Amino acid sequence: MLSGRPVLAILALAGITAGVLIGREGLGTVVGCGAADDPYPSQTAADWKAFADHVVVALPTSEQESNRQDVSKGSVRYTVDRTMTFRKEKVLWSAATPRHELGSDFEMTAPGWSVYRNGKRVKGTAPEAPRLESGHSYVLALRWDAGQWVILGEGAAVPFDDQVAGRGEWCGQTLSEDDFAKGERFSQRDDRSLEQAVRGQGEAAITRELEKAGGRRP
Repeated sequence: MLSGRPVLAILALAGITAGVLIGREGLGTVVGCGAADDPYPSQTAADWKAFADHVVVALPTSEQESNRQDVSKGSVRYTVDRTMTFRKEKVLWSAATPRHELGSDFEMTAPGWSVYRNGKRVKGTAPEAPRLESGHSYVLALRWDAGQWVILGEGAAVPFDDQVAGRGEWCGQTLSEDDFAKGERFSQRDDRSLEQAVRGQGEAAITRELEKAGGRRP
């Protein structure tokens, strides 16, 4: 955790390096990249309104390696996370009384790399969710928790390239909105998913779903 600076922990309140590792060909069949373990409910618009402080369109602007952990044995030499700076592009929704205000820029810790003794670098990914990479846009449902920003869970980070929900980076690969749907396996998992409801649509669809949804502040 970074001292004195707001940090967005991705999909877990502690530790990113346990994310599933995939290689460059890891999503050739467009399947999920690990079982999700959400800190908070994140699938529906009601989940977002109940547990998030802000829903934003955000764009990574820079990143650097952080939280290196050396490995004494085996083929992996060390693992690292990535400390990233995000620019807030647009606020789609905010709670009436958010736990914390969100600045124009904020930092986050994202899955990084496993670096092997032979020099090979393998991406770490967050389970069933975007890895969060430069050059892509995202819709994020954020919550202030224990002095840091966290994403509610895998359903609260939606690829949003070209202002289209489901288009862009997911599990470290760039996908179309149709391939994204296959990877998420919406129909088998959750017919009420916000991601499913707005896939292939823009900001207005997300705002509409949030306006329709109920939700309480726990």
